[in-house]
Parts: sequence; C-alpha cells; structure tokens
Amino acid sequence: MIILLIFFALLLIGIPIFMVLGISGISYIFASGNLPLLETAPQRLFSANINFSLLAIPLFILAGELMNHGGITKRLIKFAQVLVGHFRGGLAYVNVVTNTFLASILGSSLAQTAMMSRIMVPAMEKEGYKREFSTATTAAAAMMGPIIPPSMTFIIYSVIAETSIGTMFLAGIVPGILMGISFVGLIAYFGYTMSFPKTERSTFSEIITAFVQVFPALSVPIVIVGGIILGIFTATESAAFACLIALLAGLVFYRELKKKELPKVFLEAGVTTAIVTILISMAKLFGLTLTFERIPQMITEWMVSVTDNPLFFLLLINVFLLLVGMVMDGIAALIILAPILIPAAVTYDINLIHFGVLFCINIVIGSLTPPVGSGLFVAASTAEVKIEKLVRSLAPFLVAVVIVLLIVTYFPELIMFIPNLAK
Repeated sequence: MIILLIFFALLLIGIPIFMVLGISGISYIFASGNLPLLETAPQRLFSANINFSLLAIPLFILAGELMNHGGITKRLIKFAQVLVGHFRGGLAYVNVVTNTFLASILGSSLAQTAMMSRIMVPAMEKEGYKREFSTATTAAAAMMGPIIPPSMTFIIYSVIAETSIGTMFLAGIVPGILMGISFVGLIAYFGYTMSFPKTERSTFSEIITAFVQVFPALSVPIVIVGGIILGIFTATESAAFACLIALLAGLVFYRELKKKELPKVFLEAGVTTAIVTILISMAKLFGLTLTFERIPQMITEWMVSVTDNPLFFLLLINVFLLLVGMVMDGIAALIILAPILIPAAVTYDINLIHFGVLFCINIVIGSLTPPVGSGLFVAASTAEVKIEKLVRSLAPFLVAVVIVLLIVTYFPELIMFIPNLAK
C-alpha cells in the first residue's frame, strides 16, 4: 500500500513516468526487505528490451522521421485536398483524410497532433473555421494514429501478450476506418448546419498529378499490410522495408531529404526510441511489485467475483481504461496495466487480439480527455487554444469514438474480419 501511495504521489507532482516506475520499484525492494533483488535489477532492466519483435519500434519510428523530413506531409495534404476539398467543409475533410494517411505511416497520435496542428489549424482558420473546431478536428483525427497500422502501441501490446504483431496490425484496420467514417459523418453534419466553406472541384489531371506525387508515401502502408497478409515478411521485416522506401522517396523521388540531414533524422529517431525503451525497462522493474504482491491475481479474482459475464467484464475494462487514460500517458498505461489485465481477459476466454485493440482505443480516447490527457495539452499548446474551449469542441468527436468503441467491443468479428481473411 505504501508503494502505491508513493507511485501516485510521484505521478501527481509531475515526475516523469519512467522515474516514477523506477523509484517505486526500488522503494518496494527496500520496503519488502528483499535486497537480493537489487543484484538482479540491472539484468531485469536490460532483459526487458531483449525481444526481436521490439526491433520494429525503432524501425517504424525511423520510417516516420524519414517521411517527415522528406516532404511527404504537404503532398499528403495536397492529395487529400484534390480528392475531398470541394465538399462543404472541405478543409475539415482534408484534415481527417490526411491524418488517416499519416496514421498509416507514423503510428503516433501525439506526433500527428503536433505536426498537423501547426499546418491545418492556421489554414482552416484562414478559410473561416473557428480555431477551436479546427484544433478539435485535428486532435480527434490524430487518434487514428495508434489504431491504423503500423502502431507502436500494438507492437508493445503484442510483445506483452505474446500475440502476433502482424495480426494486431490487421485487426486495427476496420476500427480505424470506422473512426474515420464517424469523423466524416460529424463534419458533414456540422458542414451543413454551420455553412462551412467549400472550394472548386479539382480536375481529373490534377488528381492524377497529386496521386503520382504522393504514391511513394502511400506505398508504405500498402507494403506493410500487403506483405503481412501475403506472408512475404513479418511485421519487423516490413518495418525495415518501409525505412528503405521512405529513404529512397526522400532522397531520390522528392529530393527534399538531404544526406547532411540524415544524422539529425537518426538522432531524432534514436531519442524517441530511447523514451519508449526506458519506459519498458522501468516497467519491468516496477513489475516486481505487481508480481510479489499478486496484483494480477487479485484483480482477476475480484473481477470474477463481480461478474461471470465476459460482456460486462469488457464494459468494466472500458470504463476503467478510459479513466486511466485521463491521468496517465497511453504507452505507460499500456506497459503497466496490460500484464495485470491480460490474465483476467484470459479467464473470461476473450480473444487477446480483440482485447488488445479495445485496450489501445481506450487509452487513445483517454489522451484527449481532461484533466491531464496528454494529447489534449499537446493540441491546446500547439494551436494556442484554451483547454475549456477545446474540450467543448472535442466532445462530439469523443462521443463518436466511444460509440465506435462499443460497436467493436460487442461485435468482435469486425476486428477479426481482416485477420481471419488473411488466414
């Protein structure tokens, strides 16, 4: 109990989460008197990242950085604009479509929120959209980042749950598409009730030109998903191939990625990877507390005592994870809570692929909810919008995603459709 108080106290005063995990883990060792564990602590920290599947994380991060520096974002926006810019509320549609494309490349909602807020919010405001609506649209659309493959959260979950990364990637496609459709529906409603502006329809030649320019970027998700479905390579191998395509696109096709910029690209990818891996290592150390105190077993026993209905169990998990996402970073929540909740899911005979997608959707929603949702603050600070105004504009988008969450919760065949088709 003392260790949990230390954990939450450190979290509330703003200590970085990796330090919270490490301090709590070391504190438990001393408090329990199990000092021999100190001798194995360094080995635990090191072994936490000795997993071949985790190699996909730095590779996908590197692919995203190469794409960012290669001038791909503005071409994605241009392609989305010629496709849907002529509809009423065209720039809002462009925002969602571009975020969908970026989600299939970056796999990070926070990175997408920061990047797109700097580009789309000023552009939408210039066309007459309210700044808070523009920011809300950008932040909501960025939620697709961790759901549409490739996804860093899916990789981490797959390693923890010992499931196939490739299957997780395929399972995220339908939920991601449903999220995008729900956003498009909302924008269509707002477009006609609030008289959003629209632009001239692009010509066929303009569409073809934009498609040719953006094709190298679009080929990345095609290679990743297609390669996995056809069994040509694993998710990790597809990440390496994605890096190669991104490098060639930036250096040869677009010629915006300069060789002298490559050290900076590698450094940024290395820093982002370090943030993730140190979280994984410290979570392994903190896991000692959970293991020795039998926390997973206690939660499982409590869940079973509350209900024997797996559908009600999933409802409880959804509510719990939504609340956790409000106060904790998504990746940290995944690393800490997945080992605790997965045994409970197994007890209820719930498919771990299905459970993993629900887990990730929940923590992404939580990142945009007050009081301390990380995505909420990134969007507000980047776009210079007051939190309370942003929350009001975000509310309809969050309701739409919660509806999607409930649909895929109780209709697991939607999640498993493409993985089963691939088999």
